Amino acid sequence: MPPVTIRQVVRTSLGGAAVRVRLSNLFGSPPLTIGPVRLARHADGVAIQADSDGSVTFAGLPQVTLPPGGSVLSDAVDLPVTALEMLAISLYLPQGAAAPTVHQVGNQTVYLARGDLTSRSRFEPEGEPDDTRYLLTDLEVAAPAGARAFVVLGDSITDGVGSSENANARWPDRLAQRLQRDPALASIAVVNAGIAGNRILNDGVAPYRGPSSLSRLQRDVLDKPGVRWMLLLQGGNDISASDRLEAPDQKVSATQIIEGMQQIITRARARGIKVWGATLLPRGGTTFPAPPSAEALAKREAVNAWIRESGAFDVVVDFDRVMRDPAQPDRLLPAYDSGDHLHPNDAGYQAMADAIDLVRLAEGNGPSGTMAR
Repeated sequence: MPPVTIRQVVRTSLGGAAVRVRLSNLFGSPPLTIGPVRLARHADGVAIQADSDGSVTFAGLPQVTLPPGGSVLSDAVDLPVTALEMLAISLYLPQGAAAPTVHQVGNQTVYLARGDLTSRSRFEPEGEPDDTRYLLTDLEVAAPAGARAFVVLGDSITDGVGSSENANARWPDRLAQRLQRDPALASIAVVNAGIAGNRILNDGVAPYRGPSSLSRLQRDVLDKPGVRWMLLLQGGNDISASDRLEAPDQKVSATQIIEGMQQIITRARARGIKVWGATLLPRGGTTFPAPPSAEALAKREAVNAWIRESGAFDVVVDFDRVMRDPAQPDRLLPAYDSGDHLHPNDAGYQAMADAIDLVRLAEGNGPSGTMAR
């Protein structure tokens, strides 16, 4: 990637008096220089609201160099924001980046242009449309005292694969909208920690992606500010990898998946976090990443039975029962199917958000940290 300006649009889930952003060179091998960086309210497309545009600094400086594997949290930008507001972050890479750290499923158009155009209110993107998240891992809002966070740890279904582009139609997005309609719950942020292709037990091996949830739990859940609850919706890719991949260490049993879930529960509870467990959605009829074998279907049933019956989780959300076709229980309901028989469409993601019992969130209300997404 040559020297380039990258403008990315993100949505808050809470309002507050100021904003900070975290940038990452987690997977970069050389040091990476970033800056200038600017933050503004989004207008439409590539455009920003020029009167809201301001500089983002790092320890008072307009530029930062991240070492390989490093990340940085910016200084607070005094920009009051409202819940569910769209913001644009523009960053310049003066030396480009050979292999920047990315989140491949953004479901939001990103705009790239040669040179430093960070202060421009509008510019045209170069090349084909892109929806990858570049370098940006967190948006933190200085929310009022008592704000807290609900973190969703998951894979492509939490990442929103199958939802409409630029529509904030992922199920955690729709949950955030539900919370904002209830004054008693409007101080709860929803943090999406989903990675398409991710697994609980093993790191990414194509077509699976990202560090395992066990290895990223600290960074992506436990270290987030104000976390009161987490929901785990994962295990499907661990199961399908056993069909798809040949290496013995990539093949896992239902017992191993359950043991991985138990480790996550134990570590989260040690931090005072309430842990919600969600049953795995039907996968019948899908061909990617592999058609489910009879053994894979049996593993999903075993894992779901344990989630429902073990009492290991503080709350169980039975997405399987919400999303399955009563006539063919191993398949998604056609009205909720994006077309690949694996990922929900917008209506399906809405049904998932609607399945969250807000009464159980209200029971856990109480003081916490003040920074949340």
